[in-house]
Amino acid sequence: MSTQTQMMEHVVLFGVKNTIEPSKVREMVDRINSLSLLDEVLHLTAGPVLRIRSSSLNFTHIYHSRYSSKQHFDAYTAHPHHLAVVQANANICGDAMALDWLSDLQADPVLPSGSVVRVTLLKLKDGLGDQVRKEILEVVRGTRGKFGQISQFSCGENFLPERSEGFSIGSLAVFAGMSELEAVDSNDEFVKYQKDNIGENLESLMVVDYVVPSPLHSN
Repeated sequence: MSTQTQMMEHVVLFGVKNTIEPSKVREMVDRINSLSLLDEVLHLTAGPVLRIRSSSLNFTHIYHSRYSSKQHFDAYTAHPHHLAVVQANANICGDAMALDWLSDLQADPVLPSGSVVRVTLLKLKDGLGDQVRKEILEVVRGTRGKFGQISQFSCGENFLPERSEGFSIGSLAVFAGMSELEAVDSNDEFVKYQKDNIGENLESLMVVDYVVPSPLHSN
Protein backbone atom coordinates (compact mmCIF):
# COMPACT_ATOMS: atom_id res chain seq x y z
CA MET A 1 0.00 0.00 0.00
CA SER A 2 1.33 3.43 -0.90
CA THR A 3 1.94 6.15 1.67
CA GLN A 4 3.86 8.38 -0.74
CA THR A 5 2.45 11.37 -2.64
CA GLN A 6 5.72 11.88 -4.50
CA MET A 7 8.99 10.03 -4.87
CA MET A 8 12.39 10.93 -6.19
CA GLU A 9 13.93 8.35 -8.48
CA HIS A 10 17.73 8.08 -8.65
CA VAL A 11 19.25 5.81 -11.30
CA VAL A 12 23.00 5.34 -11.69
CA LEU A 13 24.60 3.35 -14.51
CA PHE A 14 28.27 2.49 -14.30
CA GLY A 15 30.88 0.27 -15.84
CA VAL A 16 33.26 -1.94 -13.88
CA LYS A 17 36.84 -1.89 -15.14
CA ASN A 18 37.65 -5.12 -16.96
CA THR A 19 40.75 -5.69 -14.81
CA ILE A 20 38.73 -6.06 -11.59
CA GLU A 21 38.44 -9.54 -10.07
CA PRO A 22 34.89 -10.94 -9.71
CA SER A 23 35.19 -11.11 -5.92
CA LYS A 24 35.96 -7.38 -5.82
CA VAL A 25 32.94 -6.69 -8.01
CA ARG A 26 30.69 -8.63 -5.63
CA GLU A 27 32.09 -6.68 -2.68
CA MET A 28 31.42 -3.43 -4.52
CA VAL A 29 27.78 -4.36 -5.19
CA ASP A 30 27.28 -5.44 -1.58
CA ARG A 31 28.67 -2.11 -0.36
CA ILE A 32 26.16 -0.25 -2.52
CA ASN A 33 23.28 -2.45 -1.37
CA SER A 34 24.22 -1.76 2.26
CA LEU A 35 23.16 1.85 1.68
CA SER A 36 19.54 0.64 1.68
CA LEU A 37 19.77 0.60 5.49
CA LEU A 38 20.13 4.39 5.72
CA ASP A 39 17.09 6.16 7.14
CA GLU A 40 16.80 8.53 4.19
CA VAL A 41 16.36 5.69 1.69
CA LEU A 42 12.94 4.29 0.76
CA HIS A 43 14.36 1.67 -1.59
CA LEU A 44 17.79 0.86 -2.98
CA THR A 45 19.11 -2.06 -4.99
CA ALA A 46 22.22 -2.58 -7.08
CA GLY A 47 23.29 -5.35 -9.42
CA PRO A 48 24.55 -6.32 -12.84
CA VAL A 49 22.79 -5.15 -15.97
CA LEU A 50 20.78 -7.93 -17.60
CA ARG A 51 20.96 -6.29 -21.01
CA ILE A 52 21.41 -2.85 -22.49
CA ARG A 53 20.45 -1.24 -25.77
CA SER A 54 22.44 1.85 -26.65
CA SER A 55 24.13 3.16 -29.74
CA SER A 56 27.24 4.42 -27.97
CA LEU A 57 27.23 3.80 -24.22
CA ASN A 58 27.80 0.54 -22.41
CA PHE A 59 27.51 -0.12 -18.68
CA THR A 60 27.85 -3.29 -16.65
CA HIS A 61 25.96 -2.38 -13.45
CA ILE A 62 23.07 -0.29 -12.20
CA TYR A 63 21.73 0.95 -8.94
CA HIS A 64 18.30 2.41 -8.35
CA SER A 65 17.12 4.19 -5.22
CA ARG A 66 14.06 6.10 -4.09
CA TYR A 67 13.54 8.97 -1.65
CA SER A 68 10.49 10.80 -0.39
CA SER A 69 12.02 14.18 -1.29
CA LYS A 70 15.04 15.91 -2.78
CA GLN A 71 15.97 16.91 0.78
CA HIS A 72 16.19 13.27 1.82
CA PHE A 73 18.31 12.55 -1.24
CA ASP A 74 20.66 15.41 -0.36
CA ALA A 75 20.99 14.03 3.16
CA TYR A 76 21.74 10.61 1.72
CA THR A 77 24.48 11.88 -0.59
CA ALA A 78 26.15 13.71 2.32
CA HIS A 79 25.89 10.76 4.72
CA PRO A 80 29.31 9.47 5.88
CA HIS A 81 28.41 5.88 4.96
CA HIS A 82 27.50 6.91 1.41
CA LEU A 83 30.71 8.90 1.06
CA ALA A 84 32.72 5.93 2.31
CA VAL A 85 31.11 3.62 -0.24
CA VAL A 86 31.81 6.07 -3.06
CA GLN A 87 35.45 6.27 -2.04
CA ALA A 88 35.80 2.48 -1.66
CA ASN A 89 34.36 1.91 -5.15
CA ALA A 90 36.25 4.69 -6.91
CA ASN A 91 39.02 2.48 -8.28
CA ILE A 92 36.61 -0.26 -9.40
CA CYS A 93 34.21 1.78 -11.51
CA GLY A 94 34.97 3.49 -14.79
CA ASP A 95 32.36 5.43 -16.76
CA ALA A 96 29.17 6.40 -14.95
CA MET A 97 26.03 8.43 -15.51
CA ALA A 98 22.97 9.27 -13.44
CA LEU A 99 19.41 10.49 -13.94
CA ASP A 100 17.13 11.92 -11.27
CA TRP A 101 13.45 12.71 -11.53
CA LEU A 102 10.39 13.32 -9.37
CA SER A 103 7.42 11.03 -9.86
CA ASP A 104 3.86 11.28 -8.63
CA LEU A 105 3.66 7.49 -8.59
CA GLN A 106 1.68 6.29 -5.59
CA ALA A 107 2.82 2.76 -4.96
CA ASP A 108 4.92 0.75 -2.59
CA PRO A 109 8.41 2.20 -3.09
CA VAL A 110 10.09 -1.12 -2.27
CA LEU A 111 10.33 -3.38 -5.31
CA PRO A 112 10.17 -7.13 -4.60
CA SER A 113 13.27 -9.19 -5.28
CA GLY A 114 12.95 -11.01 -8.58
CA SER A 115 11.12 -8.14 -10.22
CA VAL A 116 12.48 -7.10 -13.60
CA VAL A 117 13.01 -3.38 -14.10
CA ARG A 118 13.33 -1.65 -17.45
CA VAL A 119 14.92 1.79 -17.36
CA THR A 120 14.44 3.85 -20.51
CA LEU A 121 16.42 7.06 -21.00
CA LEU A 122 15.70 9.60 -23.74
CA LYS A 123 18.07 12.13 -25.21
CA LEU A 124 16.07 14.79 -27.04
CA LYS A 125 17.26 17.02 -29.84
CA ASP A 126 18.45 20.49 -28.92
CA GLY A 127 16.21 23.52 -29.13
CA LEU A 128 12.86 21.92 -28.32
CA GLY A 129 10.36 24.23 -26.69
CA ASP A 130 8.63 23.63 -23.37
CA GLN A 131 5.38 22.58 -25.03
CA VAL A 132 7.09 19.95 -27.19
CA ARG A 133 8.95 18.57 -24.17
CA LYS A 134 5.67 18.44 -22.24
CA GLU A 135 4.02 16.50 -25.08
CA ILE A 136 6.94 14.04 -25.18
CA LEU A 137 6.64 13.44 -21.45
CA GLU A 138 2.94 12.71 -21.90
CA VAL A 139 3.81 10.12 -24.54
CA VAL A 140 6.19 8.47 -22.09
CA ARG A 141 3.55 8.51 -19.35
CA GLY A 142 1.21 6.74 -21.74
CA THR A 143 3.51 3.72 -21.85
CA ARG A 144 1.86 2.18 -18.78
CA GLY A 145 -1.54 2.13 -20.40
CA LYS A 146 -0.24 0.42 -23.54
CA PHE A 147 1.26 -2.60 -21.80
CA GLY A 148 -0.77 -4.48 -19.21
CA GLN A 149 2.27 -6.49 -18.12
CA ILE A 150 3.73 -3.41 -16.39
CA SER A 151 2.96 -3.54 -12.67
CA GLN A 152 4.44 -0.13 -11.83
CA PHE A 153 5.57 2.81 -13.94
CA SER A 154 7.42 6.01 -13.14
CA CYS A 155 8.74 8.78 -15.37
CA GLY A 156 9.91 12.37 -15.25
CA GLU A 157 12.36 15.00 -16.45
CA ASN A 158 15.91 14.83 -15.17
CA PHE A 159 16.69 17.76 -12.88
CA LEU A 160 20.41 17.15 -12.25
CA PRO A 161 21.98 17.35 -15.73
CA GLU A 162 25.63 17.30 -14.67
CA ARG A 163 26.00 13.50 -14.91
CA SER A 164 23.28 12.54 -17.37
CA GLU A 165 25.30 12.56 -20.64
CA GLY A 166 22.57 14.69 -22.22
CA PHE A 167 19.67 12.34 -21.42
CA SER A 168 16.79 14.41 -20.12
CA ILE A 169 13.80 12.08 -19.59
CA GLY A 170 13.83 8.84 -17.63
CA SER A 171 11.24 6.15 -17.09
CA LEU A 172 11.14 3.01 -15.03
CA ALA A 173 8.81 0.10 -15.79
CA VAL A 174 8.50 -2.77 -13.33
CA PHE A 175 7.51 -6.31 -14.34
CA ALA A 176 6.69 -9.17 -11.98
CA GLY A 177 9.21 -11.43 -13.71
CA MET A 178 10.98 -12.32 -16.93
CA SER A 179 7.93 -13.87 -18.56
CA GLU A 180 6.06 -10.56 -18.35
CA LEU A 181 8.99 -8.66 -19.86
CA GLU A 182 9.43 -11.23 -22.60
CA ALA A 183 5.75 -10.91 -23.50
CA VAL A 184 6.26 -7.20 -24.08
CA ASP A 185 9.46 -7.81 -26.02
CA SER A 186 8.05 -10.52 -28.28
CA ASN A 187 7.34 -7.97 -31.01
CA ASP A 188 9.66 -5.23 -29.73
CA GLU A 189 6.58 -3.05 -29.21
CA PHE A 190 7.83 -1.39 -26.02
CA VAL A 191 10.72 0.47 -27.65
CA LYS A 192 8.83 0.93 -30.92
CA TYR A 193 5.97 2.72 -29.11
CA GLN A 194 8.21 5.52 -27.85
CA LYS A 195 10.28 5.80 -31.01
CA ASP A 196 7.20 6.04 -33.21
CA ASN A 197 5.46 8.63 -31.05
CA ILE A 198 8.46 10.83 -30.26
CA GLY A 199 9.94 10.45 -33.72
CA GLU A 200 11.92 13.37 -35.06
CA ASN A 201 12.40 14.93 -31.63
CA LEU A 202 14.46 11.99 -30.36
CA GLU A 203 18.24 12.01 -30.74
CA SER A 204 18.93 8.70 -29.00
CA LEU A 205 17.43 6.18 -26.61
CA MET A 206 18.92 3.82 -24.05
CA VAL A 207 17.09 0.82 -22.58
CA VAL A 208 18.51 -1.05 -19.59
CA ASP A 209 17.01 -4.16 -17.98
CA TYR A 210 17.97 -5.65 -14.64
CA VAL A 211 16.59 -8.03 -12.04
CA VAL A 212 16.01 -6.74 -8.50
CA PRO A 213 18.26 -8.80 -6.20
CA SER A 214 17.46 -10.08 -2.75
CA PRO A 215 18.11 -7.49 -0.02
CA LEU A 216 21.81 -6.97 0.72
CA HIS A 217 22.73 -9.65 -1.77
CA SER A 218 24.42 -9.50 -5.11
CA ASN A 219 24.56 -12.06 -7.88
